[in-house]
Amino acid sequence: MLNVPNLVTISRIILIPLLIGIYYVPISEHAQNVTATAVFIFAGITDWLDGYLARRLNQMSAFGAFLDPVADKLIVVAALLALLYLGRVDMIVSMIIVGREIAISALREWMAKVGQAKSVAVAFIGKAKTVAQMVAIPLLLFHDQLLGLDCLWLGTILINVAAVLTAASMLYYLRKALPYAEVRS
Repeated sequence: MLNVPNLVTISRIILIPLLIGIYYVPISEHAQNVTATAVFIFAGITDWLDGYLARRLNQMSAFGAFLDPVADKLIVVAALLALLYLGRVDMIVSMIIVGREIAISALREWMAKVGQAKSVAVAFIGKAKTVAQMVAIPLLLFHDQLLGLDCLWLGTILINVAAVLTAASMLYYLRKALPYAEVRS
């Protein structure tokens, strides 16, 4: 169902080629960094906006509930791939974050099939991981000094914190799902 909140969510997916394409445009590295950072921050704002609009306009839908986390994961993965390409994030950190997103998405799908979706609902550790990621990624995209702050240094610390929280949250969700795993012989 296409409604205003879902269109806002779709706009976040449409931003992905723009985010990646910026690094292929023959402009200064600083201009690329500023533009990519702005695109990523705008995508983050649309993440808040689609949820707000869905509630405010009473346009919540199953399609929107499915599409919103997919859009979130896609924009984060695209940004991590760009940062990996630029040498601003370690491959192991990227693999931990991307691997967890794939594994937890599959786990949530499976838990929904066994009627236990609420068992793996978003927990505080998952929210903390998201905050660390969503602050780290723009800092790493920006890459330059900002008001005397070394964005690369702080972004690197935060993305490493996010990787640790990512691994911990995956273990948390797996532990929550374990009682529902049937072993059949």
